[in-house]
Amino acid sequence: MALDRISLRGADDSSSTEAWKAGLAEFIATFLFVFIGVGSCIANTRISPEGLTPAGLVAIALAHGLAIVITVAATANISGGHVNPAVTFGLAVGGHITIFRLAVYWVAQLSGATLASLLLKRYVPSTESLPVHALGAGVTDLGGVVLEIVLTFSLIFVVYATAVDPKKGSIGVIAPLAIGFTVLANHFIGVPFSGASMNPARSFGPALATLNFHHHWVYWVGPLVGGGFAGLLYDNVFLTPEVSGEYQSL
Repeated sequence: MALDRISLRGADDSSSTEAWKAGLAEFIATFLFVFIGVGSCIANTRISPEGLTPAGLVAIALAHGLAIVITVAATANISGGHVNPAVTFGLAVGGHITIFRLAVYWVAQLSGATLASLLLKRYVPSTESLPVHALGAGVTDLGGVVLEIVLTFSLIFVVYATAVDPKKGSIGVIAPLAIGFTVLANHFIGVPFSGASMNPARSFGPALATLNFHHHWVYWVGPLVGGGFAGLLYDNVFLTPEVSGEYQSL
């Protein structure tokens, strides 16, 4: 997800065309991820109007997991394949991308998610309104935040272990698979309770397209706290001092 070539703390890449190309790649990747992910939810409601079924849960989890594998693999050599503001934030707090690039990526990711959601709302017929992330019955705001923190922590921890850590060795080759499988597995846990967002862009696009921001703050606070904590923990505990010393402060 975060390639070593963009892991420069404090570097000023605001005038670099590479940063803007990377932003475009993030726009495309997040557009495709949200189009596939939200589209799978629409398809499920069309096939099973009665609501979420075990088979529907499997289909939605597979769609999101495979979409991440595809988009991360496709953009890893361009942008690092973040496809998620929480991933970008987790790498930024660990000092592996600049603040400028974080801003470029966030704008690109949110824009891509919004365009995908608007196109789905306009051109893909649905038996209901465009699906947005929402808390399940009996789940409190705090419960939703805690769940999203844990799910996103696991995702960013895997990102660091398989794509960022210089000691990753040959396991880095399967980083897109490991990251996608983490998203897939977390959907099995989180969909009935919080929707298993782990990605503020994935939640923001449909919310903006429908102007439905009910409990939306949960899907920013949870993923950013979980992603930020994973980044700080892995960078300060599991990365060697020699590696950390290669970077300058933000």
